[in-house]
Amino acid sequence: MPLLEVISAAQQQQFCDLPRRLHRAAPAFINPLDNELEAVFDPAKNKLFAAGGTACRWLLTDASGLVVGRIAAFVNALTATATDPTLPAGGIGFFECIDDQAAANQLFDVACQWLQARGMLAVDGPINFGDRDRFWGVLIDGFEHEPNYGMFWHPAYYQRLLEGYGFQLYFKQYTCYRPVAQKLHPSFEKKLTELTAAGYLFTHARKAEPEKLAQDFHHVYNLAWGKHAGVQPMTLDQARNIVQEMKPVLDERVLAFAYYQDEPVAFFINIPELNQIFKHVGKRLDLLGKLRFVWEQWRYTQRTNKKILGIIYGVVPEHQGKGVENALIMSTQHSFLKAGYTDIEMNWIGDFNPRMLVVTRSIGSKIIKTHATYRKLFVDRPFERYPIIR
Repeated sequence: MPLLEVISAAQQQQFCDLPRRLHRAAPAFINPLDNELEAVFDPAKNKLFAAGGTACRWLLTDASGLVVGRIAAFVNALTATATDPTLPAGGIGFFECIDDQAAANQLFDVACQWLQARGMLAVDGPINFGDRDRFWGVLIDGFEHEPNYGMFWHPAYYQRLLEGYGFQLYFKQYTCYRPVAQKLHPSFEKKLTELTAAGYLFTHARKAEPEKLAQDFHHVYNLAWGKHAGVQPMTLDQARNIVQEMKPVLDERVLAFAYYQDEPVAFFINIPELNQIFKHVGKRLDLLGKLRFVWEQWRYTQRTNKKILGIIYGVVPEHQGKGVENALIMSTQHSFLKAGYTDIEMNWIGDFNPRMLVVTRSIGSKIIKTHATYRKLFVDRPFERYPIIR
């Protein structure tokens, strides 16, 4: 089967369109917007190119010229050696393929050979050429559920294709769900009362104060997450850009923060689950797409059974172990319900983060979707799973 490097605009569109054709009969399938996928491979929009990163994409066609597979390979210069300096790892992602091991192997071969030629000794995938909050992992359980914003839906056979090529499980990614109204243990309310009396303030951000939102997010993020393996610290300008880009879809009532003596010490950042809007918009946010988005967003806000997506949760180290996370969650329950949100799904949590999984279990959440990140070594050495966060 011929392999074609993605170069032309027509090939870029074929790259975007393939999953729609492969999975259009699946009730739960929702495809990302084309412009969001294209931005990953646009040096003008993806900062990783300027930081020394590089990427390449391919299409696989059958004898008639019909596209039957796609894949991307990339080297993220900022994270290639973050986990193990002696084992530089590249990435593959955006994999889609018909149910044919030989076809999948062709795609994996070209991507792995490209990475090896650039000095990589291992490959992780399927992952994103960017942050972990989107386009990360292959779905291996929960196929009946729609994907959340920024995540892919995949058929069950993708797991078999990856493992058939020799990929090994690196870590699992769990998406957890709970009804917002589900009763929390009395200890949560007790902790909220205790910490409030001790000087903690639990409140939500305000869209009218974007600079404060950016500064507070930046502060908590870097202290709570910035030192974890594979996670890059965030600059204040990056935080400002995130707030600016997300402002049209933010609901300040679900942007929860905890403060102690005016210092932001924890956050629980949520957004309306955007796929519930985007699935009605079309392929891209062009002029017509933006008009449809405004209409569908208004319709969604009128609903009384909305879903929110928990994007990120964190407590700065000096305030961990004090129950701040429980108090913060307790403080959000009434405001979420008042805003019309009845269901919450939390962005994936890796099996390498047992502490966070304990928190999700403590609030009665259950795992409804599982994605997986795989790794394949190009050298003869023992395979190791992703390190556990202690």
